[in-house]
Amino acid sequence: MFRRILDQLEDYFGISRKQARAGFVLILFCLLFIWTPFIFRRWILPHFPVSSEPVNTQKLDSITSQLQKDAAAGAAERENNYSKKLYPKSPDRPIRLFDFDPNIASVEELQELGIPAFIAKRIGKYRSKGGKFRKKEDLLNIYDFPSDVYKKLESYIQLPEIRAKHNTSKYPDKTYTNNSLPKEVKNFSRNAVAPFDINTTDTTQLIKLRGIGSKLSARILKFRDGLGGFHSTSQFSEIFGLDSLALTELTKYAKIQSDVKKININTATMDDLGQHSYLRNKKINTVIINYRTQHGPYKSVDDLRKVRVLDEKLIEKIRPYLEF
Repeated sequence: MFRRILDQLEDYFGISRKQARAGFVLILFCLLFIWTPFIFRRWILPHFPVSSEPVNTQKLDSITSQLQKDAAAGAAERENNYSKKLYPKSPDRPIRLFDFDPNIASVEELQELGIPAFIAKRIGKYRSKGGKFRKKEDLLNIYDFPSDVYKKLESYIQLPEIRAKHNTSKYPDKTYTNNSLPKEVKNFSRNAVAPFDINTTDTTQLIKLRGIGSKLSARILKFRDGLGGFHSTSQFSEIFGLDSLALTELTKYAKIQSDVKKININTATMDDLGQHSYLRNKKINTVIINYRTQHGPYKSVDDLRKVRVLDEKLIEKIRPYLEF
């Protein structure tokens, strides 16, 4: 009988003998689960009789009423604590407006001006990594900086004027025309920064730019190496810590004169993809490789659009770095 059932399963579904056995076992399990409630009620439940004592409805009503009162009292207490402790109506410290320089003001002073604590700490972190505010609008580059707070503080922001160092320190009491400049100043003007290839340069060239020091120049090169080279100057804005002055200098002098390093999307491993700055997500890289394994090599960028985890924005970012 068992063999007959297996033969019928093979003929009906067109499956192998092994698959027919597995299907038969699955059918037995399904029948067992279907009949379990009936068996439980018919043969097991009678062995555990329920007490026949009458239910005291008045006592149950009193318990229910007490539970409702306790729940209402607890909700009111939580609401009071929530409104008083988490979101006080009045700030912990009074707001005091005064002239300040965002490059040197302490976190506590920024909070006194009405700047939220997490934004003030973010400004401090930005400065510790080499960031500077060159103009008032640079404050709005801080992520989530409230625009209404900026409008209140705009007239109180005091930034030092940018002056050429050689005009104020070495020759403070003399005025020179273009034809009568001292020799040292003439040499300085002749040794002005020249455009360079950002994809082959080193830190010695970057630190010559205004607003870029040793830490920021190292960060620029680290981002460049992670990309395999810049393909557009618009990518400079993706580097963390570049203020308006540094970004302007970099865009002016850093030129793209060499090709980027490309990744063969059809042979790249998980490690190869993960080393690229735009492909740090391991889940996305796994899906890319699995799709390639199941459907064959990618022939063009259009094939990448069939991978659901890749949105159009990411595809356009990685497109210049791929080869097929």
